[in-house]
Parts: sequence; C-alpha cells; structure tokens
Amino acid sequence: MNVFQAVTTRRSIRKFRPDPVPEALIREILEAARWSPSWGNTQPWEIIVVSGESLERFKKANRQQLMDGVVPEPDTAMPEVWPDVLKRRYTEIGKKVLTTLEIARGDQEARLRYTGDMFMLFDAPCLILFCVDKALCREYAMLDVGAIQHALCLLVHARGLGSCILAASASYPALIREILPLQETKAVIIGVALGYPDGDAPINNFSRERANPDEFTTWVR
Repeated sequence: MNVFQAVTTRRSIRKFRPDPVPEALIREILEAARWSPSWGNTQPWEIIVVSGESLERFKKANRQQLMDGVVPEPDTAMPEVWPDVLKRRYTEIGKKVLTTLEIARGDQEARLRYTGDMFMLFDAPCLILFCVDKALCREYAMLDVGAIQHALCLLVHARGLGSCILAASASYPALIREILPLQETKAVIIGVALGYPDGDAPINNFSRERANPDEFTTWVR
C-alpha cells in the first residue's frame, strides 16, 4: 500500500473484532510513527497504550459515566459553535451513521445505545491515548499530536488494522487518571481506538464523502 492508497482508503472503524492486537505489531507501528514532524523536533507527545483488563475496566466505567449523565470535562474543550458549512458536514455524517444502523431519528433509546457503544470504543481491543505536558502551549502541541496521530492511523491501516479517533475516549480525564498511570500535570488530548475491523459490519462500509479541494483551496499566482 503506497501513501496515496493509505490516505484515500483509510476510514473510521465503528465496529471491531475482539481479536487482540499483538504487542509486536503495535511496537512496529510506533517505531515508524515516531518519525512524524513536530515543532522544532520537540516531539511533545506522550502515549499510553491500553489493552487487556485495564482497557475493559476503562471502557465499562467510561460508558457508565455517560449513562449516569456525568457532564464531560475534557482537558481540551470541545467546540460548541460551528460555521454553517462545518455543522452541515457534521450533521450529514451523523445521519449516515444512524441510517446505516437503521436507527430512526426520534428513537432516543437506540441513539443512546449507539453513543454508549462509542464510549465503549466500539469494542476495540486497544486504545492509544495521546497526552502532552500541561506546561506546553497547547495549540502548538496539539498540532504535533495531530501529526503523529494521523501517521499512526495510516500505518495501522497499512498493516490491516483499523482505527477510530474518538473524543469519547478523552471525555472524562479524571476517570482516566483513576485507572491509568497518568499524572495530573499531563493533559489528555485524544484517544485512538485500535483493532481489527469487522469487515461484515454495515457501519464500516457506508460510502464516505469529502469536500472538493476547490471548496477549501485558494490559489495565488
């Protein structure tokens, strides 16, 4: 798989098989991902690989927080206001997901179940958490985290695995610190669910859309 194939065929996986991911394979992927660019070669990312009993404990507790109505308090706030074009794209992908799952718009119970699945990381057997030191300028550090995160997702795809970048994995950092070895001085940026895709699941096979480059590109000559 070349770079162009990896970028254009990668997709977010929303249903994983239970098969564990070999540690050697994760180490191979991280060995390559570490060559991602960063500001001044600072490499500010700190990564926690979670699997096994620790991950199962986290997934169940994470879902329970949602079901109990606990308000998310991520270390990096989620945006609350979107420009119309971005809100339209966000709404459209939501409609595609619900339609694929045959969840009616007004079926709040089914929608909550789906959200619960999301907070269970779609049954992924591995979670890669990206963190940075709170002392850093968060905006620049997050650019660097985005670079290695995307590299990791492409490398994962090239090795026959699947991934899903999930804000739901970083919604309750206090819970993360209860279960995982994460110091209070570290900020949780985002998590990536990782595993083998369930190729038969419709949710992993609906058609994807992206904006035409002319919609977001200005040429200056």
